[in-house]
Amino acid sequence: MYKNLRSLCSLLLICLVVSSCKKTNSGDDAHDGPPPPDIGGLKMKRGLVLKTLEATRGYILFNTLSSGHTYLIDLDGRVVHSWDNQYGPSGGMYLKDNGNLVRSARDPLAPVYGGGGQGGYFQEFTWSGDLIWEYRYATPAHLAHHDMALMPNGNILAIAWEGKTVDEALEAGRSSDKITKAGVWSESIVEIKPRGKNEGEIVWEWHLWDHLIQDTDSTKKNFGRPNEHPGLLNVNLGHSLPKPVTQEELDKQKAANNAVTNATIDNRGADMFHFNAIDYHPELDQIVLSSPNLGEIFILDHSTTTAEAASHSGGRYKKGGDFLFRWGNPQNYNRGDSTDTKLGGQHDVRWIPQDYPGAGHLLVFNNNVPGGGPPHSAIFEIETPKQVDGSYTLEDDKAFGPDAPVWQYVAADTVSFWSPFISGAHRLANGNTFITEGAKGRYFEVTPQGDIVWDYLTPYAGTLKMPDGTSPQPISNFIHATFRATHIALDDPALTHKKLEVLQPQPDFDLPAINH
Repeated sequence: MYKNLRSLCSLLLICLVVSSCKKTNSGDDAHDGPPPPDIGGLKMKRGLVLKTLEATRGYILFNTLSSGHTYLIDLDGRVVHSWDNQYGPSGGMYLKDNGNLVRSARDPLAPVYGGGGQGGYFQEFTWSGDLIWEYRYATPAHLAHHDMALMPNGNILAIAWEGKTVDEALEAGRSSDKITKAGVWSESIVEIKPRGKNEGEIVWEWHLWDHLIQDTDSTKKNFGRPNEHPGLLNVNLGHSLPKPVTQEELDKQKAANNAVTNATIDNRGADMFHFNAIDYHPELDQIVLSSPNLGEIFILDHSTTTAEAASHSGGRYKKGGDFLFRWGNPQNYNRGDSTDTKLGGQHDVRWIPQDYPGAGHLLVFNNNVPGGGPPHSAIFEIETPKQVDGSYTLEDDKAFGPDAPVWQYVAADTVSFWSPFISGAHRLANGNTFITEGAKGRYFEVTPQGDIVWDYLTPYAGTLKMPDGTSPQPISNFIHATFRATHIALDDPALTHKKLEVLQPQPDFDLPAINH
């Protein structure tokens, strides 16, 4: 039953995110004309669409939100390896050098937090599929969600919600019209060191609640001028609370898969900033984060102690846990306006690795490009104003640069490439970029010139049942939705001495029925 509940809830979160991504202040709602048709890709050809001689040799690692299976396919779209799991995915997923799979997973019994991207579990499987480590980070006080980053030392950096009461939110200076009856959910980062088979040690942590500012109430904490403190986040950012609903209305929304599990009439809108991506740069010892609700990405110093991370000084860059850099929406710190907004509902910010073309730059999947016109997505490559010592240049009264990406990918017709939620992109060693168009479950590779050299739409999904175990129901048009797929190079250490033969027979597609 838990597996079925997990699968259902994974798709429920999609409905919430699709709805919420059109309600942020990040410019992603400023579009004209009807949306592109079939954004779930239900009418599109599934499987391998294009394979050229220029496609980068390797394999593709992925799972869909509606399934507990993780697949590794070759460039012909044939499964060569798979892992099974009782829980559906939450977000991040990596292959270690020894071939073990490390992933975040959805806890079907996670309490309190009813936002999209719920997680709660971190797991490690051997190549042969044995579960050798599992750690639960899910309590009424906090819940891991969305993404994770695997560090070189084997530790995990995870994003987590942490609950704050109404009184705590008021005292921090948040306006009462942006506080639910159940309080609010702030964000934190924890570094988890795996221990044993079911244990983890929190060896470092950072809390957004320590780095807030507000200019609306001088009698409350955090009062100041946001434009004078770009290293702090305005506690009053974020959208207004949704229109109140009755319990009966909410039950109907859940039955129609338009509300996620744990949503209540009192906590709708509690997810203040909704962080959804994290990456780590080992040489700089920095962390990058994404908030699609704010249309911004942020960089932090990880070299701090936990005590320094709660302050405004200390660490390699002498700023404690304050932001070292932020980009995408400078109006959030009163150094710009809506015309300066660059990001809308973005996902999967990450650094380009050393020795790769564009090394040190950031790649980000810009889900809903601001600026009017039909809704569409883009991949942005951003050259940050990083100095030799790893700090970032910021002129007085100016916004962080750059003014524009140094490279971007947009579909030739613009509108055919659009995923309003999830998705990702990463640079390959030869300079090509591998893209996950998450809503469709589409994975493809483009050259620096924007030419598509490999294109695939996964036919895989999960067979879903209601929580009470009844027959599968038509629950969503996003049955192939994928948080993120990863291109694994032929010479990746994870594949050394591994058997990579096409599975016979190939796994079933397990497609649920869909209402059109």
